[in-house]
Amino acid sequence: MKRMLKIAGALTVACMTANATPAAATTIGVTMNRFNDTFAALLRNSMKQEGASKGANVVFEDAQQDIGRQISQIQNFIAQKADAIVVALVDTQVSPKITKMVTSAGIPLVYVNLMPSDRTLPQKVAFVGSKEADAGRLEMEEICHLLGGKGNVVILMGDLAHQATRERTQSAEDVTSSPACKGIKVVSKQSAQWSRTAAQDLTSNWLSSGTQFNAVVANNDEMALGAIQALKAARRLNGTAVAGVDATQDALTAMKAGDLKVTVFQDAAGQGRGAIDTALRLVHGDKVPSINYLPFQLVTPANLKDFVGRN
Repeated sequence: MKRMLKIAGALTVACMTANATPAAATTIGVTMNRFNDTFAALLRNSMKQEGASKGANVVFEDAQQDIGRQISQIQNFIAQKADAIVVALVDTQVSPKITKMVTSAGIPLVYVNLMPSDRTLPQKVAFVGSKEADAGRLEMEEICHLLGGKGNVVILMGDLAHQATRERTQSAEDVTSSPACKGIKVVSKQSAQWSRTAAQDLTSNWLSSGTQFNAVVANNDEMALGAIQALKAARRLNGTAVAGVDATQDALTAMKAGDLKVTVFQDAAGQGRGAIDTALRLVHGDKVPSINYLPFQLVTPANLKDFVGRN
């Protein structure tokens, strides 16, 4: 009898030990178009924090703006049997290839921030980001208002391989066709690759070449800040309105100083949390919407205080 009790007790302890062993953490592989960008850093930190809060193992890779490198990183995640993959695309036009590659492996896929070109996404594939056309529309409408519906504008574009660049630029230009803004003329538009330094150089070139403009509309805040540096160096900032997108803390500091007139809040933290949460839900077999938009919001000196610390 004592021997039977000992056996039963041993079995109970064994069962308890087995039940106490934690299940392997869900592994999410994240490949980002680049790390060396303010918004990308905010996005990455948000995903890292959300993964930690949910007990997931989130592994990050930097594609360094190289689509071949990004595809190789995705192939490695597949080979390592990641539970889910999150992608901030280097080139949005390559998304159909990536979608096919990941879904063929039976792995859930989430695109974050940059909209894939394959707008009809299959099961277990989702997008988390913002509606890019809204950003360009909001900033150009406010610039139109500041200029009284009349003036010359230059546009600093991001990476031409990105859907965000094309949609923000096109929607900004579309505003100039509206009755209230038909006096606004886009006199030049060029890519500065989302870069502050490249935007400073490009704006300096416009100034030195005699291009006449009353406002700079940039696809992101980093380029807007670069334009401000060039305008300050040329003593042309007074009388020139500068607009950007993202509402980064550097941009809000510039707005508080009176240098930046307009930005558009893009919720980096919300996108990062949403991407990881969506990936985990797909891993668990939950149904999720294929397209998940977080709204852009116009930021001006009047409501600046509402956005401090949010990005």
